[in-house]
Amino acid sequence: MAGGPATSVATDAPSIVVVMGVSGSGKSTIGGLLARELGWDFQDGDQFHPAANVEKMHAGIPLSDADRRPWLQAIADSIDKIRDAQGHAVVACSALKRSYRRILIGDRPDVRLVYLKGDAPLIAGRLAGRHGHFMPPELLDSQFQALEEPGPDENPITVSIAQSPPAIVAQITTRLRR
Repeated sequence: MAGGPATSVATDAPSIVVVMGVSGSGKSTIGGLLARELGWDFQDGDQFHPAANVEKMHAGIPLSDADRRPWLQAIADSIDKIRDAQGHAVVACSALKRSYRRILIGDRPDVRLVYLKGDAPLIAGRLAGRHGHFMPPELLDSQFQALEEPGPDENPITVSIAQSPPAIVAQITTRLRR
């Protein structure tokens, strides 16, 4: 699926913001804070993973593109439901590859991408301190190997994660309101 329903109308302001980055970059934290700041709903893309994906990740097995397709499609379907209802939401999703972002954003002119950018040592340190998450730190290398940073044609808001969550959210909201 390349995009949303034909009834969508292009707007200057987004109705959906997809917060992307590798595991441990702060997608859920920043996405939740951003949603609260904007007064929007928040959806964590991890909630859309089929049980088989979660089991693979628990076992330390990286997901394939085929594993990710139904997960991405479920998120895209949720985005379309929100748009159809004229709602607003922030969605946290790794969206590591351009092909994944085409599924999520496609020709939806009211969906905006935020890329939380950080280097491997910083993120590895964060993952080492995280407990109870199904994504083990050992899979971080596979995340960086799969990562295709968004290009200018994707019109991303790129934010360094080497700052506090409130500063990151302030930077994003400033850019969204331009």
